[in-house]
Amino acid sequence: MLRRLLLALLLPALSAGAAARILEEQLDLPVRVQDAFGKTIEQQIKVTVFFDDAQPAPRPILVFNHGRAVDAEGRAAVGRARFSEASRFFARNGFLVAVPTRIGYGVSGGEDVEDSGACQRKNYPPGYAAAADQTQAVLQAMLARPDTAKDRSVIAGQSYGGTTAITMAARNPAGVVATVNFAGGGGGNPKTQPGRPCRADLLERLFADYGRTARVPTLWVYTENDLYMGPTHPREWFEAFRAAGGAGEFKLFPPHGEDGHLLFSRFPAEWQPVVADFLKRQGFAIKEPAQ
Repeated sequence: MLRRLLLALLLPALSAGAAARILEEQLDLPVRVQDAFGKTIEQQIKVTVFFDDAQPAPRPILVFNHGRAVDAEGRAAVGRARFSEASRFFARNGFLVAVPTRIGYGVSGGEDVEDSGACQRKNYPPGYAAAADQTQAVLQAMLARPDTAKDRSVIAGQSYGGTTAITMAARNPAGVVATVNFAGGGGGNPKTQPGRPCRADLLERLFADYGRTARVPTLWVYTENDLYMGPTHPREWFEAFRAAGGAGEFKLFPPHGEDGHLLFSRFPAEWQPVVADFLKRQGFAIKEPAQ
C-alpha cells in the first residue's frame, strides 16, 4: 500500500491566463531490486509527485530520475529528489511528474545497489537494471491512479538517470511512448579524470545492447564541455544504439558554464525548447516553454 502525503506547499503557476496551482505530493513506495552480486534488496523509496490542478485529467505520466554522485557523501546529499523548476515545467504542460529518490540516496537511504565496481573492471548493467526496476515500480504506481492516462507515459532522467531512461526504452514498457536522456552515461569523475569516464567502451556496448530491443523514440541531450562524459563518447554511444536498431535524436549543445553536465539544472531555457519540440512530435500538447 502507498502512503500518500499531500503537502501544504502549493507552487504558483499560470495556466490559460488564470491562477493555477501546482500540487506536490510525497509517496512511500515499496520496491524490490537486485545488486551486482545477485542480492535481493526490498525497501521503501520516497517519490515526489507534481501536477497542475488546472490541467485536465487523465494526465500523461512523466517519471524523472536523478543522477549518481561519485561518493557516498554526495549520494546522501541528494536529500529528496524534486527538480522543482523542471517538474513545474512538465506539470504546466499537462504531465503528472513522478521523481523517485532511489535506493542508496538521500531520504530513501539503503545500500548502494548501483555500485558498478572499480574503474577498470566496471560491471554497468546490474546498476542500471536496479534503477530501471525502481522506475518501473514508480510507473506502475502512477498508472494505478485514477487521474493518469494509461497509454501516454514518458521516462526521462539526468546523468545516471539519463542512462536509466534508455534502459527503460530497451524494455519497451506498455504505454511508454518516449524517453529523454539528459547527459546520460556512467563512470565519470570531473575531479580525477575530467571527460574520461571509466570503461567508455563497455558503455558503448551497453547502449548497443539497448538499441537491439528499444522501439521507443528517444532524445539524447548533451553539451560539448561535459566533464563527466566528455565531448565524443556520448555521440559514439548514441551511434552504437542507433546502429543496433534503436530510434533516437541527438542534440549536442555548445559549452555551457564550467561543466556542461549541469545543463539540465542550470540552463533550463536552453533545453526546454528542444524537449518541447520533441514531445510535440510524439503527440503531446506542449505549450511554449516558460520564461
